[in-house]
Amino acid sequence: MKLSVVIPMMNEEDNVKLLFDAVRAALDGKIEYELILVDDGSVDKTVELMKSYADERTKIVIFNRNYGQSSAMAAGIDIACGELVVTLDGDLQNDPSDIILMIEKLESEGWDVVAGRRANRQDGMLLRKIPSKIANAMIRKMTGVYLRDYGCTLKVFKNNVAKNLGLYGELHRFIPVLAKLYGAKIVEMDVKHHARTHGVSKYGIGRTTKVFSDLMLMVFFQKYGVKPMHLFGSMGMASFGIGSMIEFYLLILKTMGEDIGNRPLFMVGILMILGGVQLITTGFLSEILMRTYYESQNKKPYVVKEVFTKH
Repeated sequence: MKLSVVIPMMNEEDNVKLLFDAVRAALDGKIEYELILVDDGSVDKTVELMKSYADERTKIVIFNRNYGQSSAMAAGIDIACGELVVTLDGDLQNDPSDIILMIEKLESEGWDVVAGRRANRQDGMLLRKIPSKIANAMIRKMTGVYLRDYGCTLKVFKNNVAKNLGLYGELHRFIPVLAKLYGAKIVEMDVKHHARTHGVSKYGIGRTTKVFSDLMLMVFFQKYGVKPMHLFGSMGMASFGIGSMIEFYLLILKTMGEDIGNRPLFMVGILMILGGVQLITTGFLSEILMRTYYESQNKKPYVVKEVFTKH
């Protein structure tokens, strides 16, 4: 199998037929592929319609409830058999006709990931474009992964990169950062973008706080993911050292006959020493948890109710 096309779906009943038609028009006769649709807890006719339009190269993964886009992508990638993996939204804002061009760029230039960059983005300025530009700038600055558009779902991966992304939570927004952590070579290219014509967008201004929260997590993963003691230990030693110096200074004053019991500085020193001990202890626990994370059993953050294939 050359290509696996992974598409998360949620309440996209009006787009199902159009999506099948668009993917088939873009890929049939041009490349050997499989289409993996992951239903993320739809409550409309999305699953029913996907089954009715499926053919022998279609796999439909159906969650027992909504787990989020990251888990849906992870589930599709987990069962993907292709040498290359493409992720795509189910709302038809990305155009499947760009996939072949992205594959050609990946193979001809030796990249591991080709990320789409939405040219002439067809979204609202106030609620979508401006927050996206701010978030993209912050991600570039804080992670050192210099892409212009992190939010475009359309991406082509080599299989080994896709399988090792470690997607969970809401981290699909940071796929380029996760790929970079894996050691992948990434490039962007312009892709077409269309306005949503059917269904309701699952994104809104409320996701901004989630992006910033996950960005802090990504920075932690980048710098201290496999060595958390370097962060907590350094902070703990600094706090412990400053607290100890404060208390040593007050001890000298005490030996000189001054009363130090009522001084706020005395409590500050005690709190900094205790805080330092706690931070160092947190570093030890984080190291143990990280080792457990890397070495323990391979659990999935989702439950698959059914995998449907048409024979």
